[in-house]
Amino acid sequence: MADRHPFFQFIQNYGVYIAAFLFAAAAATDKLDGYIARKYNQITNLGKLLDPLADKLLISAALILMVQHEMIPTWMAMVIIGREIVITGFRLVAASQQIALAADRYGKWKMVLQVTGICAVLLHNYPFQWFTGIPVDDILMISAVVITIYSGINYLIVNYKLLKLTG
Repeated sequence: MADRHPFFQFIQNYGVYIAAFLFAAAAATDKLDGYIARKYNQITNLGKLLDPLADKLLISAALILMVQHEMIPTWMAMVIIGREIVITGFRLVAASQQIALAADRYGKWKMVLQVTGICAVLLHNYPFQWFTGIPVDDILMISAVVITIYSGINYLIVNYKLLKLTG
Protein backbone atom coordinates (compact mmCIF):
# COMPACT_ATOMS: atom_id res chain seq x y z
CA MET A 1 0.00 0.00 0.00
CA ALA A 2 2.77 2.44 0.94
CA ASP A 3 4.55 1.81 -2.35
CA ARG A 4 1.60 3.38 -4.17
CA HIS A 5 2.20 6.73 -2.48
CA PRO A 6 3.62 9.27 -4.96
CA PHE A 7 6.63 9.97 -2.75
CA PHE A 8 7.68 6.32 -2.70
CA GLN A 9 7.08 6.00 -6.43
CA PHE A 10 9.27 9.06 -6.96
CA ILE A 11 12.03 7.52 -4.82
CA GLN A 12 11.64 4.21 -6.65
CA ASN A 13 12.02 5.93 -10.02
CA TYR A 14 14.59 8.62 -9.22
CA GLY A 15 16.24 7.60 -5.94
CA VAL A 16 19.45 6.43 -7.60
CA TYR A 17 19.82 9.83 -9.30
CA ILE A 18 19.30 11.58 -5.98
CA ALA A 19 21.88 9.27 -4.39
CA ALA A 20 24.38 10.03 -7.18
CA PHE A 21 23.81 13.76 -6.76
CA LEU A 22 24.24 13.60 -2.97
CA PHE A 23 27.34 11.45 -3.32
CA ALA A 24 28.88 13.87 -5.84
CA ALA A 25 27.95 16.83 -3.62
CA ALA A 26 29.62 15.20 -0.60
CA ALA A 27 32.76 14.54 -2.64
CA ALA A 28 32.74 18.12 -3.94
CA THR A 29 32.43 19.59 -0.45
CA ASP A 30 35.43 17.52 0.57
CA LYS A 31 37.42 19.06 -2.28
CA LEU A 32 36.17 22.54 -1.33
CA ASP A 33 37.17 21.99 2.29
CA GLY A 34 40.73 21.14 1.21
CA TYR A 35 40.90 24.19 -1.04
CA ILE A 36 39.74 26.51 1.75
CA ALA A 37 42.19 24.97 4.24
CA ARG A 38 45.09 25.55 1.84
CA LYS A 39 43.98 29.05 0.86
CA TYR A 40 43.73 30.25 4.45
CA ASN A 41 46.70 28.20 5.66
CA GLN A 42 44.52 26.17 8.01
CA ILE A 43 46.22 22.83 7.34
CA THR A 44 46.71 20.83 10.53
CA ASN A 45 48.07 17.39 11.32
CA LEU A 46 44.62 16.43 12.59
CA GLY A 47 43.13 17.55 9.28
CA LYS A 48 45.73 15.53 7.38
CA LEU A 49 44.56 12.47 9.31
CA LEU A 50 40.79 13.09 9.35
CA ASP A 51 40.29 14.29 5.77
CA PRO A 52 41.44 11.03 4.18
CA LEU A 53 39.40 9.11 6.76
CA ALA A 54 36.27 11.00 5.70
CA ASP A 55 37.08 10.17 2.06
CA LYS A 56 37.46 6.49 2.94
CA LEU A 57 34.13 6.42 4.79
CA LEU A 58 32.31 8.11 1.91
CA ILE A 59 33.74 5.75 -0.70
CA SER A 60 33.37 2.62 1.46
CA ALA A 61 29.72 3.31 2.28
CA ALA A 62 28.90 3.82 -1.39
CA LEU A 63 30.76 0.66 -2.44
CA ILE A 64 29.07 -1.48 0.22
CA LEU A 65 25.63 -0.29 -0.86
CA MET A 66 26.51 -0.84 -4.52
CA VAL A 67 27.59 -4.43 -3.77
CA GLN A 68 24.37 -4.99 -1.82
CA HIS A 69 22.37 -3.84 -4.86
CA GLU A 70 24.57 -5.90 -7.21
CA MET A 71 25.74 -2.83 -9.10
CA ILE A 72 29.44 -3.78 -8.83
CA PRO A 73 31.23 -7.05 -8.14
CA THR A 74 32.20 -7.72 -4.54
CA TRP A 75 35.90 -8.04 -5.41
CA MET A 76 36.03 -4.40 -6.57
CA ALA A 77 34.74 -3.15 -3.24
CA MET A 78 37.05 -5.51 -1.34
CA VAL A 79 40.14 -4.29 -3.22
CA ILE A 80 39.30 -0.62 -2.76
CA ILE A 81 38.22 -0.91 0.89
CA GLY A 82 41.14 -3.23 1.67
CA ARG A 83 43.60 -0.68 0.30
CA GLU A 84 41.99 2.02 2.40
CA ILE A 85 42.27 -0.07 5.57
CA VAL A 86 45.95 -0.80 4.91
CA ILE A 87 46.76 2.86 4.23
CA THR A 88 44.80 4.01 7.29
CA GLY A 89 46.73 1.56 9.47
CA PHE A 90 49.98 2.79 7.94
CA ARG A 91 49.01 6.39 8.67
CA LEU A 92 48.22 5.49 12.27
CA VAL A 93 51.68 3.97 12.65
CA ALA A 94 53.16 7.16 11.22
CA ALA A 95 51.01 9.27 13.55
CA SER A 96 52.32 7.28 16.52
CA GLN A 97 55.78 8.48 15.44
CA GLN A 98 54.46 12.07 15.17
CA ILE A 99 54.57 11.93 11.39
CA ALA A 100 51.55 13.19 9.45
CA LEU A 101 51.43 11.67 5.99
CA ALA A 102 49.48 13.65 3.43
CA ALA A 103 47.90 12.20 0.32
CA ASP A 104 50.02 12.25 -2.81
CA ARG A 105 48.96 12.99 -6.39
CA TYR A 106 48.15 9.33 -7.07
CA GLY A 107 45.85 9.28 -4.06
CA LYS A 108 44.09 12.34 -5.40
CA TRP A 109 43.68 10.74 -8.83
CA LYS A 110 42.43 7.59 -7.10
CA MET A 111 39.75 9.61 -5.34
CA VAL A 112 38.70 11.35 -8.57
CA LEU A 113 38.39 8.03 -10.43
CA GLN A 114 36.55 6.40 -7.54
CA VAL A 115 34.03 9.25 -7.33
CA THR A 116 33.46 9.42 -11.10
CA GLY A 117 33.26 5.63 -11.34
CA ILE A 118 30.76 5.38 -8.50
CA CYS A 119 28.64 8.18 -9.97
CA ALA A 120 28.69 6.55 -13.42
CA VAL A 121 27.62 3.20 -11.95
CA LEU A 122 24.87 4.82 -9.87
CA LEU A 123 23.60 6.58 -12.99
CA HIS A 124 23.66 3.31 -14.96
CA ASN A 125 26.10 4.76 -17.52
CA TYR A 126 23.91 7.84 -18.07
CA PRO A 127 24.39 9.95 -20.20
CA PHE A 128 27.04 7.87 -21.97
CA GLN A 129 24.53 5.27 -23.18
CA TRP A 130 23.05 7.93 -25.48
CA PHE A 131 26.32 8.36 -27.36
CA THR A 132 28.03 5.01 -27.26
CA GLY A 133 27.59 1.37 -26.44
CA ILE A 134 30.84 1.48 -24.48
CA PRO A 135 30.29 0.71 -20.76
CA VAL A 136 31.97 3.87 -19.47
CA ASP A 137 30.86 3.06 -15.92
CA ASP A 138 32.69 -0.30 -16.01
CA ILE A 139 35.79 1.28 -17.53
CA LEU A 140 35.84 3.98 -14.84
CA MET A 141 35.42 1.45 -12.03
CA ILE A 142 38.15 -0.82 -13.39
CA SER A 143 40.41 2.22 -13.78
CA ALA A 144 39.60 3.20 -10.20
CA VAL A 145 40.60 -0.27 -8.98
CA VAL A 146 43.86 -0.18 -10.96
CA ILE A 147 44.90 3.25 -9.69
CA THR A 148 43.75 2.29 -6.19
CA ILE A 149 46.20 -0.62 -6.20
CA TYR A 150 48.98 1.43 -7.79
CA SER A 151 48.57 4.39 -5.47
CA GLY A 152 48.50 2.14 -2.41
CA ILE A 153 51.72 0.37 -3.36
CA ASN A 154 53.41 3.64 -4.27
CA TYR A 155 52.27 5.30 -1.02
CA LEU A 156 53.66 2.44 1.07
CA ILE A 157 57.00 2.39 -0.76
CA VAL A 158 57.57 6.15 -0.62
CA ASN A 159 56.45 6.61 2.97
CA TYR A 160 57.97 3.41 4.37
CA LYS A 161 61.37 4.86 3.57
CA LEU A 162 60.40 7.99 5.50
CA LEU A 163 59.31 5.95 8.52
CA LYS A 164 62.45 3.81 8.46
CA LEU A 165 64.67 6.89 8.47
CA THR A 166 62.93 8.40 11.48
CA GLY A 167 61.90 5.24 13.37
